[in-house]
Amino acid sequence: MLADNIKLTDVLNWLNEKQAEHIAVYDVANNCSYTDFIVVCNGSADLHNKAIANHILLMAKKSKYQILGKAGLEYGQWILVDFGDVIVHIFRQEKREYYDIDQLFSELTEPIKEEKDL
Repeated sequence: MLADNIKLTDVLNWLNEKQAEHIAVYDVANNCSYTDFIVVCNGSADLHNKAIANHILLMAKKSKYQILGKAGLEYGQWILVDFGDVIVHIFRQEKREYYDIDQLFSELTEPIKEEKDL
């Protein structure tokens, strides 16, 4: 399933290139009307999160992927990048735990890919 979606595979590679941590991928296509995949990860600090987000934005432009929206880049605590069929959430670990975002998405579906330590 992951290999069938080139954009998702590219996003995961870009996250790994910037050492994003605790990457989880949720296939929500059957339960969600606005996207197919939700990717959740975190960085070690605000600056790390901004670097991750800026990298995937740059690589997406180079790959000619349409970016529908982005939010949170100015603060780095919780950054969202919307590619339409793939939405990426980049958190500080404490924000991810506070909002319990993985629990929210796991109510829709189990993660299809989860990496605890990259």
